[in-house]
Amino acid sequence: MPLTVGTAGHIDHGKTWLVRALTGKDTDRLPEERERGISIDLGYAPLELPGGHRVSLVDVPGHERFVRNMVAGATGIDLFLLVVDAGEGARPQTHEHLAIVRLLGIRDGVVAVTKVDAVDDETRELALDEARELVPGAAVVATSARTGEGLEELRGALAEVAARVEQRPSSRPTRLFVDRVFTLRGIGTVVTGTLWSGSVGEGDALRAEPAGLEVRVRSVQVHDRPVERAEAGQRVAAAVPGVERGELRRGDALVAPGAYPLSYRLDVALDTLEDVPDGARLHVHHGTAEHFGRLVRIDGRHAQLRLASPAVAARGDRVVLRGRTTVGGGVVLDPAPPRRPSAERVALLERGDPASIVLAALSGSSEPVRRAELERRALLTPEELDEGLRAAVRAGDWYLTPGLLEELRYGVVRSLDERAAASPLDPGIPVAELLPPRPWAQALLPLLPIERRGAKAYAPGATARLGDRAEAAERLEDELEAAGFTPLKVEDPELARYLEDAGRLVRLGDGHAVGTDAYERARELLVEECERAGSIALARFRDLLGTGRKQAQLLLERFDADGLTRRVGDERVLRRRARAR
Repeated sequence: MPLTVGTAGHIDHGKTWLVRALTGKDTDRLPEERERGISIDLGYAPLELPGGHRVSLVDVPGHERFVRNMVAGATGIDLFLLVVDAGEGARPQTHEHLAIVRLLGIRDGVVAVTKVDAVDDETRELALDEARELVPGAAVVATSARTGEGLEELRGALAEVAARVEQRPSSRPTRLFVDRVFTLRGIGTVVTGTLWSGSVGEGDALRAEPAGLEVRVRSVQVHDRPVERAEAGQRVAAAVPGVERGELRRGDALVAPGAYPLSYRLDVALDTLEDVPDGARLHVHHGTAEHFGRLVRIDGRHAQLRLASPAVAARGDRVVLRGRTTVGGGVVLDPAPPRRPSAERVALLERGDPASIVLAALSGSSEPVRRAELERRALLTPEELDEGLRAAVRAGDWYLTPGLLEELRYGVVRSLDERAAASPLDPGIPVAELLPPRPWAQALLPLLPIERRGAKAYAPGATARLGDRAEAAERLEDELEAAGFTPLKVEDPELARYLEDAGRLVRLGDGHAVGTDAYERARELLVEECERAGSIALARFRDLLGTGRKQAQLLLERFDADGLTRRVGDERVLRRRARAR
């Protein structure tokens, strides 16, 4: 199983010497490291364990000035190798490194008490006892890099711990945090890092975030050995030709395109070493990246981290918070939360079951979302997502929370009630106006308490009624009957629409109307003339009606709109279907 072991411990306690004795490789590669005799940056080496198991080993610097480098290396490890000098015992960076390891969720490891050849037996036993108290339950091994004492026992202890460490989720989309970038002659740009999830191989198309660069992997190595594919948990060197060295840096991540959100906010469950006040400005370490951020408390246990630069995060990631020293850490509950923190959402996420995660992902949006978007937000397996979606409401290809559906239903009912009260003659609302102009609107209509009548939506069973306009309607009908073929201007268009729907008048252009009897009689006169003469001119129709030219024109235009006639030059002829009647 691919695993990565990380050292931890105070400066000059012998981490690099121990790594060299275990692996045969000097991880101090920088000239200034060799000149000064201390580790400054991260070092890497393969480590052979009993049983033929091979793991990656990350050696981290112990000086307090390089804690940020230590965190960058520790974020990718699966188990720790804490190093304590037998003569000095636990020192400040021993405690801080151990705290960082704990904050990163790394519970399994081994303590190596080093330089035991340089102390007497009593000091040796005191150092071993202190180490056991420092990390209860962890194997403690007395070692000497100079004499080789305890090295085989240490390898055996690491193998035992490695056997019980859970494997990283290879089923998750690929994500590799970059810790080194360099160029090789004939190969081009090479990036190295620990593969957090997924796998990577020759020909893979990935995206470098947050730079937003498209990259294609030419080749992959694991500790200088070419491999077809590297798996989650392995130290990986990937050649990415076509990308300039200066375009990538430590803290970037190579990811499956579209799989991980870029976010300036992270909702986290806090695990603090000391109280951190609301609004505190901190260094937020995530992956191999360091972000400046501000902590906004949600409640006593949860906070939103607002970052100055985007993080490539996923639910379950660990972050370390530092001011002058390490002050705490936390687990990412939502890698792309809404701006307004919500205690209800983080409580759902902390439950961890698929239904709660899906509902939390949905509640982060004021709109329904598609399954593909939920896959990106929730980061669940397809099976887990299917299970979680049972708690959601499906509308075609869209999903929403029951609460959001209830809000939409309430809004629709209220809108229709207000419309009916304000306009009893026409209590319907155009469907396009009832819901926002969003692609999901039509899919939700079957879930809403409405009746569709043409392009309008009505409350179930709603009917138009005259109410206090009954007298005005009767008066208008009397006036139209008296006017005969002469259209009248109607000042109340809503009343006119209602009466037309009821078959009590016919609306014409420019807000005019005629009675239904007059309209039908005019229609009969037009049809008779067209059947006799083949067509009819405006002047002839005016004479038949005994009205003015403008009034006759309004009626002819309505006949055209009704599909009875069509205009040919200055005359009208019956349409084919009208002649067939």
